[in-house]
Amino acid sequence: MAPTSQPSKRDVSRQEIERLILSAAEKVFAEAGFKGASMQKIADSSGLPKANLHYYFSTKEKLYRRVVQDIFEVWLHAADSFDTPHEAACAPDPATAIAAYIDAKMEISRRHPDGSKVWATEVMHGAPVIQDYLELTLRDWTDGRIKVIQSWIDAGQIAPIDPRHLLYMLWATTQHYADFGHQIETLNAGQPLSDADWETAKNNIKTIILRGIGAV
Repeated sequence: MAPTSQPSKRDVSRQEIERLILSAAEKVFAEAGFKGASMQKIADSSGLPKANLHYYFSTKEKLYRRVVQDIFEVWLHAADSFDTPHEAACAPDPATAIAAYIDAKMEISRRHPDGSKVWATEVMHGAPVIQDYLELTLRDWTDGRIKVIQSWIDAGQIAPIDPRHLLYMLWATTQHYADFGHQIETLNAGQPLSDADWETAKNNIKTIILRGIGAV
């Protein structure tokens, strides 16, 4: 058996520098938007020379698109619970799939609040940089999930609702905890939500939505 190849120290270093740049860029883009952000601000936030940023990302737009792509991939994979396992003959049951999706989306809001804000701000401004994501990847992804939800409706597993609006509600509810995090903290006596608070939020959202569509 051939030995398992290990990443070189140089590769690890490159990965760490790229991760540092992307983390700083996510924060700066969330605070300033695409137009208000600059490569210098991102360099300052990352603690790296500006030349390092241009070595990894030659333009601000390329860096921005990478930030958006990364959060978009995390966001899309949150709905893997909707997919039919290869060994199964039918789609997962709605209560299990939707509950897992809510859990995953809430964790994204908890762990990637800046990425969620970048996405929300971009879309609210008409998606000038990432319109292609919306027209191609997001549209195809949404159509696939709509088919799964419609199959649950056709099988009598959930109420006859419009699948598209269920998805919109799921997105709006879960992303609220990232996009309006400051408002939530203010109403939480000025404190960020604790682990217990997040669990309570997830459980309440699941109860409200699953009961509302007749999945439980």
